[in-house]
Amino acid sequence: MVVEGSRAVAWLANCWRDLADALRVRVVRRGLYGTLLIAIGALSPAYLPRSSPWWTWLSARRAEGLPSKLIGTAATMAGLLLIMSAWYRLRPGARGGAPGDATGPAAYLTLKHWAVLAWWSLPFLAAPPIFSHDAYSYAAQGWLVHNRISPYYSGPGVLPGGFADQVAWVWRDTPSPYGPLAMQISHLLLHVCGFDPYWSAVAQRVPALLGVVLIGIFLPRLARRVGCDPAFTAWFGVLNPLLIIDFVGGAHNDSLMMGLVVFGLWLATIPGGRRYSSRSWAAGGWWWLAGAAIIGVGATIKQPAFLAAYVVPMLARRWGSLKVGETAITVTRVLTSFAVSIAVFAGISIATGLDFGWYNAVSVPGSVGSPAPASIVGNGVQWVMNLFGADPTAKLGISITQTVFLAVGAVVLALGAVTIARKRPATFISWGYLVVAIASPALHSWYMLWGGLTLPLAQPRRRLVAVAIWVNLALLCYDAVDMAWRNDGVAIGVAAVAASVFMTWIHQASVRVTRHPGHATHLELPATS
Repeated sequence: MVVEGSRAVAWLANCWRDLADALRVRVVRRGLYGTLLIAIGALSPAYLPRSSPWWTWLSARRAEGLPSKLIGTAATMAGLLLIMSAWYRLRPGARGGAPGDATGPAAYLTLKHWAVLAWWSLPFLAAPPIFSHDAYSYAAQGWLVHNRISPYYSGPGVLPGGFADQVAWVWRDTPSPYGPLAMQISHLLLHVCGFDPYWSAVAQRVPALLGVVLIGIFLPRLARRVGCDPAFTAWFGVLNPLLIIDFVGGAHNDSLMMGLVVFGLWLATIPGGRRYSSRSWAAGGWWWLAGAAIIGVGATIKQPAFLAAYVVPMLARRWGSLKVGETAITVTRVLTSFAVSIAVFAGISIATGLDFGWYNAVSVPGSVGSPAPASIVGNGVQWVMNLFGADPTAKLGISITQTVFLAVGAVVLALGAVTIARKRPATFISWGYLVVAIASPALHSWYMLWGGLTLPLAQPRRRLVAVAIWVNLALLCYDAVDMAWRNDGVAIGVAAVAASVFMTWIHQASVRVTRHPGHATHLELPATS
């Protein structure tokens, strides 16, 4: 007992030392100031519901008008620029600089990535939800569960009051598409917060934080297991500003889903010993079955987790060839993986008492406009049809386009499942999730994180990493301009976008490839401030 206590004290001392070492680094403090400014900007009216206690505080100081909107927008834009700059400077491969100099430290290599993640996430812990109203919807859906109303058949608006008033008007009368465990977790957090509407919404950040912790712990370890660089994985997948803002700040349940997916994938890579022949069905051990079970738990948060069940058995034992015997082994293992995941999903669904009503709401996310390619193209098709009076319903063009995108996405996913997944299962999980997100009728920045945070597992080449960074920037800029528009400060948002584009261009232009150009992790940055 004494020995275990001493080890615990030593572990805590090491953790505190790692946190202190990270905070002493100027670039880490820069990112911390960035998220602090974003948290301050969240107190502006852009995403604050009228029923929020912050409105009372703002009104008492007559600070709910245009000046506070512009100040909040400016603070948020400055914060985005600071955290993006800090993230770029922590890219593995940066050279030069003394301890504490922004040009020297690198994520994972010289700084514990979890310590940097902790500092950058800290200002968001008690802040209002960032760039989204979803957490307010989660709390309202938990309120429905508490009142024994299925959130799968009714929207929050059926119970007028503090919880429903916080929900964005477009979602007040729509049922929930989320998994049953997510609904019960939201319900539990209401009890913890004494049924206070605002703090129940803020508390939705707790399961999101759990997901971020799982990602931070197991994603770099998974990368090492599958032969990828854990440093680049920690930088791009864990410390990505998009992940911190959307998963920690926005409190989206996608965070817990992906945390469980990453954990399940990591379990599948645990070595199984040499008791079985490499050609046998049991090759690679049995840990992948535990991974499949965890994937099933993830699906009870959000259903896209099921995609990972396909690659779990192939991480433990590769699909060696297309020969009949080998293919039969792989197919039966994949079917077993899905069976375990579905069984866990079904068991939890029944245990929650909510069953499978989410099926009635799968089309809800696509019912509202978003920057999804299917919606953009569909609106164009619909405009042409309306121009010629070809569609009296004014919806057929969008519906057809979304169906076509889903069909194309399904074909691409199926082709990848028998080609890419056979040789590189870790690559397929990233590409697969990106295909699912892009082909869906609805697209949000946190959807792109499904495949984005696992992109390092695909061992992308330098050019693809550059594209990914620009896409990452575009998603952040979209959120920034949307927030600025809500605060009547579009000019400030546009100026911030221009500055961020210039900063990203400078960063991309400074990257040089060393003698090992095969993977994106072999990059160097010149020692510039």
